[in-house]
Amino acid sequence: MKIALIQQSYKGTKEAMVADSVAKIKEAAKAGSKLIVLQELHQSEYFCQSEDTKFFDYAKSFNKDVEFWAALSKELDIVLVTSLFEYRAAGLYHNTAVVFDSGKVAGKYRKMHIPDDPGFYEKFYFTPGDLGFKPIDTSVGRLGVLICWDQWFPEAARVMALKGAEVLIYPTAIGWFDQDSKEEKQRQLDAWITIQRSHAIANGVPLISCNRCGFESDNSGVIDGIRFWGNSFVVGAQGEFLAKAGEDEEIITLELDLNRTKEVRDIWPFFRDRRVEYYKDLEHIYCD
Repeated sequence: MKIALIQQSYKGTKEAMVADSVAKIKEAAKAGSKLIVLQELHQSEYFCQSEDTKFFDYAKSFNKDVEFWAALSKELDIVLVTSLFEYRAAGLYHNTAVVFDSGKVAGKYRKMHIPDDPGFYEKFYFTPGDLGFKPIDTSVGRLGVLICWDQWFPEAARVMALKGAEVLIYPTAIGWFDQDSKEEKQRQLDAWITIQRSHAIANGVPLISCNRCGFESDNSGVIDGIRFWGNSFVVGAQGEFLAKAGEDEEIITLELDLNRTKEVRDIWPFFRDRRVEYYKDLEHIYCD
């Protein structure tokens, strides 16, 4: 299966972002990609740097956005993984990945783990998801779609894999603060890559991580802004790099072999040796 990840910087308006995304999606589809993944909240700036109720207006177009991306996936006959701001009811919003398969909504995932840190005030905007960790069946395979902060939690990846996900996919928005030291920036990037590679290894599945890039200022003035570090990548079932972007805009394309999972799991049978009867302590929040 040929896949593509589209790593973008913010263009200043939704219209410009959508136009840029469409052009790059068409380029990837023309080159033969059947699965195309976009970054987190790809239609807008990363507005969660501050807490401002005006940004809730972005979610008003959710239904129209779904219709738009569905039409594009039908036109190009592709599976498209999007990341949209969902209005569900008054005061109830989600950070939602919608997966389209040749014009149809194959499924959606609402972000489960919601951060609340300086520059990443997502709890102000997003209600934690209620759909659980359920893979989405598509014409190219069963996709385990998660979103950004979810990538730090091994439980989410494990449940997706146990339920049959053939590939883990993370639309993402993560970056540095410019005032961080060079050493701290490298530690953050290494941690981000390492934790995701570990999910691929522990579950014997390939993994796709598509991140934003470019500097986005904080309009509230509380912080200078975030420099999204890009570095989108794809790893195989043993955590080996199959493709990796730099810090600038890029379309990553590659052939992904989903059949290799069986070969890897036959050699490294982690699922066979799990001791689920002794994992019940995971249900508790405490440290001894």
